[in-house]
Amino acid sequence: MKNILVIEDDKLISSLVSFRLKKEGFNITLANDCEEGMSIFDSTNPDLVITDVLIPFHDGVDIVEFTKNRRPNCPVIVLSSMGDEEPTVIKAFESGASDFVPKPFNPNELAFRVKRLIA
Repeated sequence: MKNILVIEDDKLISSLVSFRLKKEGFNITLANDCEEGMSIFDSTNPDLVITDVLIPFHDGVDIVEFTKNRRPNCPVIVLSSMGDEEPTVIKAFESGASDFVPKPFNPNELAFRVKRLIA
C-alpha cells in the first residue's frame, strides 16, 4: 500500500482528500502545518506528498524544497486557491513540484493525478 502525506490546514479539504484517496487504496497521513508535515515526512517516508501553498509556519514551496532535499524522487502535488497563482506555480515547479492543482478541485481528478504519479 502506498503512503501519502497530506499537508493542509483546512480540515474540510484534508478530510475530502483523505476520504477520496483512501477509497483508491492509499494510506493517508494528515498534517496541519509545515512543521508537523516535515516531522511526519521524516518518520513515515511517504511515497507522495500533497501540500497546500498557504499553510502555517512556512509555505508549500518550502515543503517541495524540503521533500526534494531528502528524497529527490518523491513526487509532490501542490494545491492552491491563491488568486495570483502564476508566480507561485512557477516557483513550485522550479523547486521540483510534480504537479499543481488549483482549488477548488475535483477529487476524482486529484485521485487520477496521484495514481499517475505513484501507482
